[in-house]
Amino acid sequence: MQMRPSRVLQRMRAGETACCGKLNLCDPRAVEIAAMCGYDCVWLCMEHVPNTLEQVENQIRAAKIYNVDAMVRVQRGGYSDLIHPLEMDAAGIMVPHVMGAADAAQVARTTRFHPVGRRPVDGGNADGAYCAIPLVEYMRQANEQRFVAIQIEDPEPLDELDRIAATDGIDMLFFGPADFSQGIGAPGRFDDPRIGDARDRVLEAARRHGKFAGTVAGTPEGFKVLADQGFNFLSIGADVVCLMDYFSRIVSGVNGAMTAETASVYQQGKGQ
Repeated sequence: MQMRPSRVLQRMRAGETACCGKLNLCDPRAVEIAAMCGYDCVWLCMEHVPNTLEQVENQIRAAKIYNVDAMVRVQRGGYSDLIHPLEMDAAGIMVPHVMGAADAAQVARTTRFHPVGRRPVDGGNADGAYCAIPLVEYMRQANEQRFVAIQIEDPEPLDELDRIAATDGIDMLFFGPADFSQGIGAPGRFDDPRIGDARDRVLEAARRHGKFAGTVAGTPEGFKVLADQGFNFLSIGADVVCLMDYFSRIVSGVNGAMTAETASVYQQGKGQ
């Protein structure tokens, strides 16, 4: 019995860039639609979104039907908050607001099995095929086929960036521009040169220490630019943005058509 290999890790280890879509909605059908469209990975969130563990578990299952990875951004609570998504067979987790090397080391210790860390052992959940994978083999496969990403989204950890990137057990440094913009006192000003500089520093540190680098791409053109720069993992698109854009355009079109019809009727009335 083998764990399902991570599609994201396969692509990144082959020197390619994995494409991820972010989902806020809890319905597994939203995941299924994204997976059908060809994403490598869906980003599920438990930091900002009030989805339950059961809802996230069903979303992970929906992704696996299409051989798509699920990455869960975890809550910063106890160790169970970090490992529950892995036990539900998420291909990876992303830990927000890692503030320094000691923080990164603790994340690795909590989420990686021996010999890298001391993740608490169970094996009786979906990731361990409900005990069908022998314990030692389960631990080896989990260390090899599941990824741990940490978010660099504050100015404070930049001083320890090399020590963070050197942490054994951390696979990816993911730069978060939105929170970073707030941290430097320029919320939402994504053209601030300090944001681009910090993003470049994250990429360079990841490269120096043999780690993967990720961030957010705003457009397909931006995706290509960042991929060409060397980013291995890029998030582009979100379910709530798609729905807001689509429904806004529909309603705007309807209102425009109705306004035009009203004007036409008025003009016809004037001509009588």
